Amino acid sequence: MNEKRIWEIIGKMTLEEKAALCSGKDFWHMEGVERLGIPPVMVSDGPHGLRKQDDKADHLGVNESIKAVCFPAGCATACSFDEDLLERMGSTLGQECRAENVSVLLGPAINMKRSPLCGRNFEYYSEDPYLAGKMAAALIRGVQSWQVGTSVKHFAANNQEYRRMSGSSNMDERTLREIYLTAFEMAVKEAKPWAVMCSYNRINGTFASENRKLLTEILREEWGFDGFVMSDWGAVNRRVDALHAGLELQMPGPCPEDDAELVRAVQNGELSEDELDRAVERMLRIILRYEQAEVPQAVFDREADHQIAADIEKECAVLLKNDGILPLRRGEKVAYLGGFAAKPRYQGGGSSHINSTRVSSALECAPEGVVYEEAFPADRDEWNEEAVERAVRAAKDAETAVIFAGLPDSFESEGYDRSHMRLPDCQNELIRRVLEVQKRVVVVLHCGSPVETPWADEVPAVLCMYLGGEGVGEATDALLYGDANPCGRLAETWPLRLEDNPSYLNFPGDEDGVSYAEGVYIGYRYYDKKKMEVRWPFGHGESYTTFAYSNVRLSSEGGKVRVLVDVTNTGAREGKETVQLYVEDCTGTPGRPVRELKGIKKLSLLPGEKKTAELELDDRSLSWYSEKLHDWYAASGSYRILLAHSSRDVRGEATPTYFSKQRMPLHVHHNTTVGALLADPRTAPILQEVIEKAKSMLAPAEDAPGEAAAEAITEEMSRQMLFNSPLRAAQMFFGMSKAEIDALIEKLQKAVDA
Repeated sequence: MNEKRIWEIIGKMTLEEKAALCSGKDFWHMEGVERLGIPPVMVSDGPHGLRKQDDKADHLGVNESIKAVCFPAGCATACSFDEDLLERMGSTLGQECRAENVSVLLGPAINMKRSPLCGRNFEYYSEDPYLAGKMAAALIRGVQSWQVGTSVKHFAANNQEYRRMSGSSNMDERTLREIYLTAFEMAVKEAKPWAVMCSYNRINGTFASENRKLLTEILREEWGFDGFVMSDWGAVNRRVDALHAGLELQMPGPCPEDDAELVRAVQNGELSEDELDRAVERMLRIILRYEQAEVPQAVFDREADHQIAADIEKECAVLLKNDGILPLRRGEKVAYLGGFAAKPRYQGGGSSHINSTRVSSALECAPEGVVYEEAFPADRDEWNEEAVERAVRAAKDAETAVIFAGLPDSFESEGYDRSHMRLPDCQNELIRRVLEVQKRVVVVLHCGSPVETPWADEVPAVLCMYLGGEGVGEATDALLYGDANPCGRLAETWPLRLEDNPSYLNFPGDEDGVSYAEGVYIGYRYYDKKKMEVRWPFGHGESYTTFAYSNVRLSSEGGKVRVLVDVTNTGAREGKETVQLYVEDCTGTPGRPVRELKGIKKLSLLPGEKKTAELELDDRSLSWYSEKLHDWYAASGSYRILLAHSSRDVRGEATPTYFSKQRMPLHVHHNTTVGALLADPRTAPILQEVIEKAKSMLAPAEDAPGEAAAEAITEEMSRQMLFNSPLRAAQMFFGMSKAEIDALIEKLQKAVDA
C-alpha cells in the first residue's frame, strides 16, 4: 500500500470514522472502515502462545480461548541466550497467527526484572536490558517474517503489579535510559515491531499513555519507530491527551464516548485534524500491511508445534547444580516425588494463559520402572503426613530420588505480586525429610522467578525448568537422562534471600508511587558491585560436558571492534556453550557497574571440537547515559573486555584503549574542584602549570618541620586536600588574589570551549 493510496482513503473518511479507527471495535478487533474497503482485523494475546478469543472473551482468561500450543514462557526462553532459537519460535507463532487470521500478536513482554516478587516476572525476559533486547528482537523478527505484527510491551518501567494502573515509577533519567528503556530501544531499532503497547503506570508522575517524551520524542524521533502505539487494556487516562502524546489505538473497544471526545477536540481546536490524520495513517499502514501481504499458505499444525515447544524447552532449562549424579542411568531405580511430576506448572496465570492442546508430564514420559509418590499437591501448600511418609519410603528404597518442586499458580500471577520468595513450606519440609534417608537427590524446579533454596548446599543436583511450556515433560526427562545436554544460562541472579535484592527497601512503594532508589544497580550490577554472595549468579548454568576458552584477540573494523575467542569442548559429550561478553570500565569514571553484558554467542560443539566465537562492540557498548549531555557517553581510557561463562566466571580477557569522540560539558566556576580540572585533559595542563609555579613560590623553609607537624600533615593529606578543594581556595593553596583566580577561571573555560 503506497502513501498516496493511504492518504486518498483518509481524505474520504469522516471525522467520526477517523476517531473510531483509533479505538477498538471490540475486545480483540481493531476497527475498520468497511465502506472504504478497510476491514476490522484481530489482535491476540501472546507472547508464548496464541490466546485467541472471540469478541465476548475477557482479558484475563476466565473464558476459554482456542486450543493452541503453549511454548516456554519468557522466563525460560531468555535462559537459552539463543537468538536463532527465539527467531524459530517467533516464526512458528507467526505461522499460527496467519492460520488463525490474527494480525498482531501482543508481545514480547520485555520489562526488567527489578524484584523477584513481581507477579508478572514469568512473562519477562531478564534483569539485563541487553539480553532482553536481543531476545525480543529475535522473537519479533520471527513472528513478523509471516507479515504478522508484534506489539512489544509494556512501555515502560512496568515492574510490579501493585497499583500497576495508577502508580508512578519514579527514577532519574540515567536509570530510565540505561535499564528500563534499552531493551525497547534495541527491539525497535533491530526488529522494527509493528506496534508498541504502552504500560498502565505513570513514569515520574505522567501516565505512560500521555507521555509525549516517551511515545513521540524518544520512541519515534530518536529511535525511528514507524508503527502505531496501542494502549494496554484500559490504560488510557485522558483520550485527547493520549493521542496528542503519540498513542494511536485505545483498547479495548468500542469507546463511543472517547471517540466523541476526539471529534469535539478537533471541532473546538483543542486537537488539530492533521494530528488525528497522522494517527489514522499509522493505523491504516499496519492494517493494510497485514491484509495485503503475500505469504505462503499458513498451517497451524498443533502436533508438530508441540514438538517444537518441547525441543525449545530443552535449550532453555538451567542445570543449576550437579555434583555428578546427573544424568541418570536408564534402568536405575528412580523415585519421582511431588505433584509437579504428574501435573507440571508450565505457564503463568493471567492474560498470557494458553488453552493448551496437550501437556506432557515428566511422569508420563519417564522410563519404565520409575516409582511415583505425590507427597504434596501441585496447586497448594498442604501437608499430608501419610503421603509424605510414603514418599520418604520410596526415596529410601530408590537409588535416586527426584523431587519435583515449584510455585503453585496461586503464588505468582498477573494482577498481584508475590509476598515472599519461598517455596511452599510443605515442599521444603519434604526435601529435608528425604535428605535424611537418601543422599542422591535431584530437585527439579517449576517456577517463573527465583525462589529461596535453603537446601541447596545439601542437594547434589538442581535442574530449573522455569515455566517450560506444554512440552515440559519430554524436555525434563530428556535432560534428566542425558538424551539432551543442559545448556540454559540464568537470565537473572538468584539471591540467597529476598532481603538481598537491591529493590527490597523500595518495593512496592505506596499509592503515590515507587522510588527506584537503587538506580542502575539492579540484578548482577548490584550484587557484583557489592561483592555479595548469591545462590547462583547471572549467566550461570552447568552442562554434562566442559569447555575451555583460549586465544582472545581483537580487531578493529568500520568503527567497531571484533572480539574473537576460541572455545573447545573438553568433555566426552556434545554440548552447547554460551560465550558472554562483558565490558568493565577502567577509566576511573564514578558510578559504573563492575561489568555489563554487551555480547552473547552460543556455540554447539562435539567432543574435542574447537570453534571460534565472534562478537562485536561499538561505541554504545562502552557508554553510559549522561544527564549532563542528555546522551550516551564513554570516557577515554582502558576497558576490560571479558569473555565469560557467567557474570562471575571470567575465562578470557583483553584490555583495549578507547578514545572518546565527545567531551563531557564542563562549566568552570569558583567551586569547581582542582581534582575535576586535573581529570579533564582540556584543563589539566593549565592547572598543573599553576600548581608547579605555586610549589616553587611556596617552597618550605630550610628547617624541616617538627616530628609532631609531620605526623599531623602527611604528604597524602596535603594531596587529597588540594584535589578536593574548589578554585576559590587558590588564595590559600597558591597565594593567588581574587582577580588572579577570576582570570584563571576564564582561561580554563576558554580551554574547555575551544
